Amino acid sequence: MSDLPRYEYVKLADTIAADITSGKLPQGAALPGERAMTELYRVSIGTVRRAVAELRKRELVATLPAKGTYVIGAPQARPDTQTDDEPTD
Repeated sequence: MSDLPRYEYVKLADTIAADITSGKLPQGAALPGERAMTELYRVSIGTVRRAVAELRKRELVATLPAKGTYVIGAPQARPDTQTDDEPTD
């Protein structure tokens, strides 16, 4: 992996995605509100909004206007570089 720094919103999205993967945030769970997330993760509201947008892009959450943001899926496992059809050495 490169040594380039990552944006804060990507770090936050990765943190929330990890909570989804671990089951800490199961399918159907509501994410905290934006203001609560700013305090919980100690980031700006803009960072929270971009992180949630990133999670929507990853199809992990869905936002219902005036209702909140909910977990709709878990991150897909990365496929192995080797398939069952390939011989092993």
